Amino acid sequence: MAAKISGGGGGKYAIEQNSEINVTPFVDIMLVLLIIFMVAAPLASVNVEVKLPRAVAPPAENPPVPIYVSIQDNGRAYIGDFPVDIDSVGSELSSQIGRRNPADERIFIRADQQTRYGDFMQVMNSLQDNGFYSVALVGEDTSTQ
Repeated sequence: MAAKISGGGGGKYAIEQNSEINVTPFVDIMLVLLIIFMVAAPLASVNVEVKLPRAVAPPAENPPVPIYVSIQDNGRAYIGDFPVDIDSVGSELSSQIGRRNPADERIFIRADQQTRYGDFMQVMNSLQDNGFYSVALVGEDTSTQ
């Protein structure tokens, strides 16, 4: 018993080719997704206008010997007043503190307003890779203005 797959004629085992695609399930799924997004989209947006106040925190106490890392807008990095490669900030700090534990040191980062986020993250990653986890960001004090 052999089945005839193609060709003319018909018989008990003839299989006709079906070249039509059934799109009804696809349309049903798309309509359900459309309804879900039409309902969920307005719920995800915030339409309440709020004018947020400036955050003014009291100045923290300075450590005995503060360590400042400065990043200029052109991507140059400095430890204190000494220029350093932006990728080696953490290793340079490790060599400067000597035998002290890097986790106990607090690093103050000063970055220009126009500093690229990628440069800032390079410095942060370099510090974390070398064990410096206590990092503070320095901003301009607006409480006296």
